[in-house]
Amino acid sequence: VCGEQLQVSMNKIKENGSGILLYLNQEGRGIGLSAKVQAYSKQKTGLDTVDANIALGFKADERDYSVAADILKGLGISEIDLLTNNPKKQTDLTKLGIKIHRRVPIEVKPTDTNRRYLRTKKNRLGHQLDYA
Repeated sequence: VCGEQLQVSMNKIKENGSGILLYLNQEGRGIGLSAKVQAYSKQKTGLDTVDANIALGFKADERDYSVAADILKGLGISEIDLLTNNPKKQTDLTKLGIKIHRRVPIEVKPTDTNRRYLRTKKNRLGHQLDYA
């Protein structure tokens, strides 16, 4: 899902004629690569992605967007169109002083492989998804 969303985002930036893509090294919603692998093991036992993170002692989403806000401010950018489905990202950036002019969805169609994951993001994390 994430790779597809990255591709959709890059295409939207290209179509727009300009944009900034910020990659934050926050694997597994901020829990890190090692813990993400452990979370995958928990998911094989039936837990969804949220419960797997919680079972490992983490919040559902540990990401911190302060570095993104700092980068944008450093570039002289205080207002953006935000490509995201994640309301937490929008809320957190706003709290950090970045005005969100509009949210641009970056939805990919569910497959048999990712449908449960997308539904969990929608139902448990509030992601703004039409197809999940």
